[in-house]
Amino acid sequence: MDVDIIFKIAAIGILTAVVSQILKNSGKEDISTLATLAGVVIVLFMVIGMIGDLFSTIKTMFNFSVLPFL
Repeated sequence: MDVDIIFKIAAIGILTAVVSQILKNSGKEDISTLATLAGVVIVLFMVIGMIGDLFSTIKTMFNFSVLPFL
């Protein structure tokens, strides 16, 4: 795992927080909530992709391509 992904997630979090505060201060709380939700969804998709890569690595490492009980 690279450190780059941690920096990307942190950057998205900081950007989302700044945009959310700007929108809240301008009186647009509903759009602020949507912007925060969009940031969470983007990070969630990044993490889901990393978990998928982890499972494929485990599958190839332990050679689970053919399971004996199936």
